[in-house]
Amino acid sequence: MGDEHMTNHTIGVTGATGALGGRVAARIARLGLAQRLIVRDINRAPEYPESSAAMATYEDTAAFERACRGVDTLFLVSATESEDRVETHLSAVDGAVRAGVSRIVYLSFLGAGPASTFTFARTHFFTEAHIRSTGVSYTFLRPSLYLDLLPHWVDDEGVVRGPAGDGRVAWVSRDDVADVATAVLTDPVVVAASEETTYDVTGPEALSVGATVAKLGRLTGRSIRYVPETWEEALESRRKTGAAEWEIEGWASSYSAIATGEMDVVATTVPDLTGHPAQSIEGFLRRHPSALSHVAV
Repeated sequence: MGDEHMTNHTIGVTGATGALGGRVAARIARLGLAQRLIVRDINRAPEYPESSAAMATYEDTAAFERACRGVDTLFLVSATESEDRVETHLSAVDGAVRAGVSRIVYLSFLGAGPASTFTFARTHFFTEAHIRSTGVSYTFLRPSLYLDLLPHWVDDEGVVRGPAGDGRVAWVSRDDVADVATAVLTDPVVVAASEETTYDVTGPEALSVGATVAKLGRLTGRSIRYVPETWEEALESRRKTGAAEWEIEGWASSYSAIATGEMDVVATTVPDLTGHPAQSIEGFLRRHPSALSHVAV
């Protein structure tokens, strides 16, 4: 792993109590490297040799700056979706830059753009643009939709509803995204090659939602089907949750982004950077056999 490259080099990891940041922190710990875990709740911070923890929210620029002092490379996991998510991200970036962080590895989203169909992907574009404008070195990771969340798309009746049309998506596992992030943060060869670079991070094959649920049904023996919706039907069916309109549009537009072809990307980033193939739906279900246990057989 080229220990000489990382001598006295501290990696900052945000979201270390979360699904992705937690995986990355565990992988960095296994490599025996120094890291600073930046968390909202210090009592929940994982404890590893060579790790220290600091408490800060993204919104508190001064606290985030303090938490980042002494950090060389920062892994910035995107914040939970909110109406002011861009401002939240910009505050964290500004704090990190003021603290002297020299490189930011930002967890963005596939197809991030100012007019992305998936509304939450737009905030990633503006965050990327701000990071570029600061002058620090950066690497952007743009994962596809998470394979780990796919079971949550299936309701208790075994139905996936949404306006995804016949568009395709290469679902990616969080484990693979964490492996890519770890390589970009710690492997000297990858670090050198990934300055000012954007990586799409996807699974091995792009499938329509119809083909995805057919495969889930075949592999689990459960009755799963896809019911296409129009945009209006998608909004209406989700309003029953009582969620805010911006959140409902976010959920529905993740399906619409599949329909437009914006998710139809298969990248070789996982094998290229990690040395192992990207996890397939089959591989994911072998690792998580109870992922669809909420659906009747």
